[in-house]
Amino acid sequence: MEWLLVPAAYLVGSVSSAVIVCRMMGLVDPRENGSGNPGATNVMRIGGKKAAAITLAGDALKGLLPVVLARMLGADSLLLATVVFAAFLGHLYPVFFDFKGGKGVATSFGVTLGLDGLLGIVVSGTWLLAYKIGKISSLSALVAAVLTPFYVWLIVRDVYLVTVFVVISIILLWRHRSNIRRLLSGEED
Repeated sequence: MEWLLVPAAYLVGSVSSAVIVCRMMGLVDPRENGSGNPGATNVMRIGGKKAAAITLAGDALKGLLPVVLARMLGADSLLLATVVFAAFLGHLYPVFFDFKGGKGVATSFGVTLGLDGLLGIVVSGTWLLAYKIGKISSLSALVAAVLTPFYVWLIVRDVYLVTVFVVISIILLWRHRSNIRRLLSGEED
């Protein structure tokens, strides 16, 4: 019965905060405007800081809530890691929005916060520090993504969770491949 948390996490992850926020605020569809990515950065481009902040919070909650629920129900580490991945995968490939989702940065932050408060603070602190130094959102996300599996090992010390965060980090790098090309050529804003 507790394994029903996995499809539930995927369905929660499938709720596209960016699309919903843009519809509610009378903005254009983020999947068809700006960068075409339904994430907070693109929503900021097309709708401003308030819309982006709401999108960011919604995407983080999609990761946080399923993980907190799984922990409250006493999920073992394998189930917890699977719930983490299901919520993340739901954001990337949302069943409710034609499987066209975002890159997963805010949702991956949400799952880290749901796993352990200190872990969430360290990951977000890494993003903020990288942003303060480089002033590039995608670079900050990549730095945080690469370091997150190490943080999971240091703070949570669970092999299943470390493994799932290695996979999540690889996916985040893959989803940011166009950003990486622009970073390497000096064209990323």
